[in-house]
Amino acid sequence: MKKITLCLMATCLSLTFIPVQSNAKAIASTTVVANSAESVQAEVLLSRLNTINAMDKSQLTFSEKKTLRTEVRSIRHQLKDIGGGVYISVGAIVLIIVLLIILL
Repeated sequence: MKKITLCLMATCLSLTFIPVQSNAKAIASTTVVANSAESVQAEVLLSRLNTINAMDKSQLTFSEKKTLRTEVRSIRHQLKDIGGGVYISVGAIVLIIVLLIILL
């Protein structure tokens, strides 16, 4: 009985991942272009942050400091959006744990 479920799960997983691998070549070329454009934008934003940090803020008025603070916050938010990251939902984590428990 365990061999049947193991074979069935292995078959389902292999059929699930085969289309992703066959489509990976077409997706990779578009992401490289997007990543290079995003990295250029990230460098521009980082250079702006460095210039703001290097400024002498003691001579600025309150309103100028406030605009700089809002600009820094928006730049950090944009950098966080560019950085992206891998997010796994709670349902996916539970599914992975259940599959590991069943398989092991």
